[in-house]
Amino acid sequence: MRAHPRAGHVVKQLEGYRAFEPLPLPPTPPIVYDDDLVRRLSEADQHVGRLDALSNALPDAELFLAMHVRHEALLSSRIEGTQCTLDDVIASDLSPDDPTSLDVGEVVNYVAAMRHGVARLATLPLSNRLLREVHEVLLRTGRGAEKTPGEFRRTQNWIGPPGCTLAEASFVPPPVHVMNDSLHQLETFLHSGDLPVLVMAGLAHAQFETIHPFLDGNGRVGRLLVSLYLHQRSILTKPVLHLSAYLEAHQRDYFTWLTAVRQDGDWEGWLRFFLSAVSASAASAATTATLINQMRDRDRQRLLGAGGQRNELALLDRLYGQPIVNSVWVERELGVAKATAHKLLARMEAVGILRESTGFKRNRLFRYDEYVDAFNALAPAD
Repeated sequence: MRAHPRAGHVVKQLEGYRAFEPLPLPPTPPIVYDDDLVRRLSEADQHVGRLDALSNALPDAELFLAMHVRHEALLSSRIEGTQCTLDDVIASDLSPDDPTSLDVGEVVNYVAAMRHGVARLATLPLSNRLLREVHEVLLRTGRGAEKTPGEFRRTQNWIGPPGCTLAEASFVPPPVHVMNDSLHQLETFLHSGDLPVLVMAGLAHAQFETIHPFLDGNGRVGRLLVSLYLHQRSILTKPVLHLSAYLEAHQRDYFTWLTAVRQDGDWEGWLRFFLSAVSASAASAATTATLINQMRDRDRQRLLGAGGQRNELALLDRLYGQPIVNSVWVERELGVAKATAHKLLARMEAVGILRESTGFKRNRLFRYDEYVDAFNALAPAD
């Protein structure tokens, strides 16, 4: 492990191992904005602005956000090794009190952590305290629940192949006393506002991953940090920009550029990668928002053309937040009798909006295929 003086220093600790101790942000010498970096920053700003406008124009923006957060939660957890599908996560909301698989539970926790972070930003600025709260929700159950949720680490951690020792690690974050100072400096930087917002977000994410302040969940909290920061800075009215699809597809490049910051001081190279991730992710999300708006208008007309009644239109509206349903859910959400719920589902199936996705008559599930599949296809192009 080596370090570049623009990023930090590798320091031998009293225990004999060497750890990376990052320098405060912003980098010194300052970021060099060559033509390529300026172009990428401009493109990213444009894509994010378009996404914000489109997401706010959706008639059911909060429902779209709920699905978007589920999708991001799934992909962010998948990067960490969680294995489940978007259908699993959506269906789990039909019976939130029922036990779910460990993998689904981790994704559900991520959704709750995002919602908690956004809600807290109304009264608490983005801070180390807020990140601890988000982490506590993220690891409240399942794998990692024993890794002190909501608390910064009090011991040394390290990164490397499974089972490797501290001496064999590929990267050793700062020791605890330096970590605490670095977190304070990062918090100060987040509120300085001296650089373009997307540059601030990119630098902060890389620094957070270098500090690695938790025993588990650093990657997920680091990705949440970007969404929460852009929301706090009012770049996005709603946190609909998520990078996990891009980072999952470019995982090797992601780690290569983070390493290049630490070893070569190449903040500009990292920012080029980060801004490309922002552009691609925002463009993909904007395309999906447009598609869903068109889908909603078309399916409302389809129902009206077939003599759709108030309950059918109300059910269609609710499908944008819960696109896999059963009759019990319909009864509860619409306040209708059991027989009416069955008739509504049959009607929606007959006009081609819903499809029965199970053959179990006692627990029949109905899926809004086109809507769910639009999110399953949400993956940024290169």
